[in-house]
Amino acid sequence: MGPVNEETLKRKRSKVIQSANKRAKAERDNNADDPQAEILLLENAILESKKNYNNITILLEFTQKESDDDFAQLAMVSLCRVFLRLLASGNMTRRDGQSEKDVVVVQWLKKRLGDYKQAVLSALGQESSASTALTLAMRILQAEGQYMNSKGEYDFPKVLLRETVDALVQSAFEDVRQEFCEKFLGEFADIRFYTFKALKDIISGDTARSPDESIFDNALDILSFFECVPDSAKDMSSFYIDAPKKKSNPVMSLNQHKRVAQEAWLALLGLDPNREQRKKLLQIMTGSIAPWFTKPELLMDFLTDSYDSGGATSLLALSGVFYLIQERNLDYPSFYRKLYSLLDANILHSKHRSRFFRLLDTFLSSTHLPAVLVASFIKRITRLCLNAPPAAIVVVIPWIYNLFKKHPLCTFMMHRVPRTPEEKETLENEGMADPFITDEEDPMETCAIDSCLWEVLQLQSHYHPNVATIAKIISEQFTKQSYNLEDFLDHSYSSLLDAELSKQVKKAPVVEFMIPKKVFLPQDTASGIEDNLLAKLWDFE
Repeated sequence: MGPVNEETLKRKRSKVIQSANKRAKAERDNNADDPQAEILLLENAILESKKNYNNITILLEFTQKESDDDFAQLAMVSLCRVFLRLLASGNMTRRDGQSEKDVVVVQWLKKRLGDYKQAVLSALGQESSASTALTLAMRILQAEGQYMNSKGEYDFPKVLLRETVDALVQSAFEDVRQEFCEKFLGEFADIRFYTFKALKDIISGDTARSPDESIFDNALDILSFFECVPDSAKDMSSFYIDAPKKKSNPVMSLNQHKRVAQEAWLALLGLDPNREQRKKLLQIMTGSIAPWFTKPELLMDFLTDSYDSGGATSLLALSGVFYLIQERNLDYPSFYRKLYSLLDANILHSKHRSRFFRLLDTFLSSTHLPAVLVASFIKRITRLCLNAPPAAIVVVIPWIYNLFKKHPLCTFMMHRVPRTPEEKETLENEGMADPFITDEEDPMETCAIDSCLWEVLQLQSHYHPNVATIAKIISEQFTKQSYNLEDFLDHSYSSLLDAELSKQVKKAPVVEFMIPKKVFLPQDTASGIEDNLLAKLWDFE
């Protein structure tokens, strides 16, 4: 079959378009008051005869009507039905033995399909039509995958999916991304595989252009949709397009899915996330990111940099670092020294406090740790309790109790008494100098093992009755094997207050033995009652 002359094509197309426009104009005049009927008339004409294919051009023009969004959406839906029928019937597939005229028609239809795709992708960026456009784009994608390949081999429409994912990443509307994830990404293995590949290309291309925070956040929305990773190829969901017959196809391999997901995540990490974006990544690191990696050690640089940055970022990175230590035997130098440095004035006030204590309990649970090291953590955190909220203290005390049970050598810190008359005399005359070195960064050099937990004694006189009660367990016999920290981790000011208010009071407490006649003003001289401190310090008259 020889090449088609472009000039010949243009002349034929021009004559056909002119005659079709005349017929379409007459039909539109009859249905001017009912746009839906007009669109249906054009659609039916296309499906009835090849002579009416130029109605496709008219419908494409309707999709561009910005003044009437409903009308444009009707035209897009109509065109989708048209192209689905044309694809299913084979009218858009080039086959052997076709005449020159048929080849021209197929080429023209493919160009119009390309125009239609661009119209749909453009509609993805508009809030009113985004959901409809997503559905139409995915239906066209499915039809292309099923009918466009005349040889019957597996051929996924990667270009259309990439353009769709690109439009979703560029879109400012979170709802349409969520819809894509729920209806397609989470349901179909082939969509997931090629979406990962598309995201990797899109993010890498964005790096070449200029950094954009919205691109990072939107791509993260899609990548972080999965809360768990399939354990085997059998666990993978169904296919949007008929599954390939060859088992060697990468779409059928779980390892290949993990590989492309790993590449997408590495591309996202390469965008140099800011502090807030880094926190988002660290929060889902062990659940949604690391399990996709066939080589988790590739996360080492990101996690160690985050762990060394300090503050809340270090707290969040802790679980990721532990994951690598546990799964890939990561050797992190001076791990416990860095962990000890996280025990600062803000740790017991942090919203990530519960998460930190779960990990800290894991790190210090080994009975092979030196007692000197464990004692430093106990002493440091009890010192911080002197300025901590009650909800944090009720976690620390049971945690200390459990550590004493696991590390009996540290129990000397609970009750240390002078052993000689000289020590007793010095204690009575000069008091005790706490040997604990608060500014020492190395937990092996703090001398905490030589100190005592006088801070717990202070907590036994705490203003909050729950704190005072639970602090007394350190002064009593250790009859309980251990405390379950999960029973204490979720406490807050609100929960402690609710617990107090819900108690049944058997006897009303006495607040004041004598009701004062005046609070803010001086008492009458004749009453003989002394003014209270408030009235002495301030003049409210």
